[in-house]
Amino acid sequence: MTDTEEDPKQEHSDFAGEFTEDGVTVLVDIFRAAGSTGAWSLEVIDQDEGLTVWEEPFATDREAYEEFLATVERDGIRSFLEEPETPLH
Repeated sequence: MTDTEEDPKQEHSDFAGEFTEDGVTVLVDIFRAAGSTGAWSLEVIDQDEGLTVWEEPFATDREAYEEFLATVERDGIRSFLEEPETPLH
């Protein structure tokens, strides 16, 4: 079997993975098109498969991860379990 040919291949950051705090685990996905030097996208998938997507890309994967950590610090990990009131920047 081969990878799907329909979807462009993606490169995932070393910062991507599971993150747990206060008994809540989310999946942090930081990615860009494979082989590119383009911007990184940030998505967080909660325990119920709810998806939080940052609309603006990040110059580096570290910046994306730091934004995720800042959001957890500011709003709490449980903020990903709720519907966002406004789009994330």
